[in-house]
Amino acid sequence: MSNDNTTYHVPVLLEESIELLDIKPDGTYCDLTFGGGGHSRHILSKLGEQGQLYSFDQDRDTLSNAPQDERFHYVESNFRFLRGAMRLRGVREVDGILADLGVSSHHFDATHRGFSFRGEAPLDMRMNQRGGRTAADIVNTYDADSLARILKEYGELDTTWKIASCIVRHREQQAITTTAQLVEAVRPCTPKRDESKFLTKLFQALRIEVNGEMEALKMALEQSLKLLRPGGRLVVISYHSLEDRLVKNFMRSGNFEGKVEQDFFGRISTPFELVSRKAIAPSAEEIARNPRSRSAKMRAAIKL
Repeated sequence: MSNDNTTYHVPVLLEESIELLDIKPDGTYCDLTFGGGGHSRHILSKLGEQGQLYSFDQDRDTLSNAPQDERFHYVESNFRFLRGAMRLRGVREVDGILADLGVSSHHFDATHRGFSFRGEAPLDMRMNQRGGRTAADIVNTYDADSLARILKEYGELDTTWKIASCIVRHREQQAITTTAQLVEAVRPCTPKRDESKFLTKLFQALRIEVNGEMEALKMALEQSLKLLRPGGRLVVISYHSLEDRLVKNFMRSGNFEGKVEQDFFGRISTPFELVSRKAIAPSAEEIARNPRSRSAKMRAAIKL
């Protein structure tokens, strides 16, 4: 596979995110979501000979995208283990951390991975295919209450009890093992007008549950605060409101509830200085070039 792999994934907000990292040529940086390597290559282009980049990805498919560069270190790991992985490599502090939380275009286009409702494939959705439960395990073993909960919480769907009931009724007749079978199972409660949007949210909810994405994000954000040196920058690109809310609250307050602490004199105590108070969105030109970027929101903060 080519090292200039734009077909694997088109990096979102590429110039803007690297600018917000404010890269020092001799600095040490982490890219928590290597994917096709677009962001990583741009970071490398800004680094001098002494600079170092550690790029994380739990999907072994991405290893073939790794650039041949002595300054580059591929870390085959979920970013939830950020601090431990860096300590193993003798790194205690970094100057910047970037996370593009979007699912690579490769995963949607690689039908056999089961991330897309278009076509038929095993209902898998694991980023790390070396173990763990699949989406099929979830739809065939979770009770209706648990299914309804994840569909509401992670998919932000309406009538989630009705959807869960459709799944349970279908699996009582036949196990749901493929993406097409899942689409068929929920057909009685799929709105005709917004079918694509509905299925996108359904598959998103299952993917988040399969990969423990919200827990992993919380863990990575907490560890980023400990790993960044004062003046270091955290840049995160998210794609749905659940992620963005966690990132926004954490950057503003240092916790996920958004509860701002104050000292005795009423001064706000926060571990970060916000680079921008509002999330940064892709330009109309970028959305036209890459429609999958349309839901992206980027936030950046400096560790105090």
